[in-house]
Amino acid sequence: MRRLIPRLAPALLLLPAYALAQIIVPPMPAEKRAAFEACLAQTRGDEQAVLACLRQVDTETAPPPAPQSAPQPQAQPPSPASVPAPEAPAPATTTPTQAEQDYESIYGNPEYNPVADSTLPAPAQLPTAYDPWEKLNRKVHGFNNVVDRHVAKPLAHAYVAVVPRPLRLGVSNFFSNLGQPLSAINALLQGRPKQAAQALGRFALNSTLGVAGLFDPATDAHLPHRSEDFGQTLGVWGWKRSRYVELPLFGPRTVRDVFGMVGDAPLAPIRTIDDDTTRVFLQGLQLVDVRTQLMAVDSMREGATDDYALVRDAWTQRRNYQIFGDRAPQPGDDAGDGLPDYLQDDDDNPSVPADAMPLMPTDGN
Repeated sequence: MRRLIPRLAPALLLLPAYALAQIIVPPMPAEKRAAFEACLAQTRGDEQAVLACLRQVDTETAPPPAPQSAPQPQAQPPSPASVPAPEAPAPATTTPTQAEQDYESIYGNPEYNPVADSTLPAPAQLPTAYDPWEKLNRKVHGFNNVVDRHVAKPLAHAYVAVVPRPLRLGVSNFFSNLGQPLSAINALLQGRPKQAAQALGRFALNSTLGVAGLFDPATDAHLPHRSEDFGQTLGVWGWKRSRYVELPLFGPRTVRDVFGMVGDAPLAPIRTIDDDTTRVFLQGLQLVDVRTQLMAVDSMREGATDDYALVRDAWTQRRNYQIFGDRAPQPGDDAGDGLPDYLQDDDDNPSVPADAMPLMPTDGN
């Protein structure tokens, strides 16, 4: 037994290495096994050599790694100009119905035009002046502006500066009250007896309690103030359209209103005064009072591109309202919607009355 141990000693030394190889080395293909054994034959066969050969065989027989691509630079967002516009989707084609085909065969199929669309409501129509004599009227308007700038307006400013406001208000009430009988007559001619009765009531109340019309208790008694003239009566009777004309010193009118002023003149109370001095003084004072009330609209005319067109259109709009705006109103309608308040008020926007027309000299004078 002692002789057998030295002989088995090399085999016993190699046994741990081969046993270790059998334990560590997993089953592998024949080609890889041959490479492992060749590597192990060139070493001492210890544990370190086995591990080194395993690593060498794994490295040599491992599949090559996939080539890594180089990092791509980050793409820059395209500029808006270089991006092509997306194509609009093609409209879906639908087969027209029989009713649509019949409509197209009768009326055609024109392109839609919002301007010529008959289903839309008609645009608002503002009253326009019928002014075929514009060239002549502009010349008269220029003359009236010169007279107003150098005579009427300075007199009005002096009147405002000298006469206190309560007294000026009494003068306006006096002349307004004098026109109520004539307004009552025209209201009757227009078929408005209620308004005629109100005008006579105002005249009676203001002439008595109002001290000859200097005060206005009729307004406190809720009697409305309306001014009617024969020009309005002619409009109610059917003379609706008339040529615009501007008279020297009398300002804007129409041919209809010229005839109306002539018709009112015989009944104008101031013209019935026989004393020339008194009549002329009252006529002059009334003209100054009218120009003073018109100072409220002077600011509208300042800086106007076309003063003639502004005066003509504003006067025409207000005159149409006086004649037609409050006739037979429909339920729910407001006749004054188209005009601002300052154009609807007779006291704030007067015109030269028939009282101011001079009397023609007669042989008896």
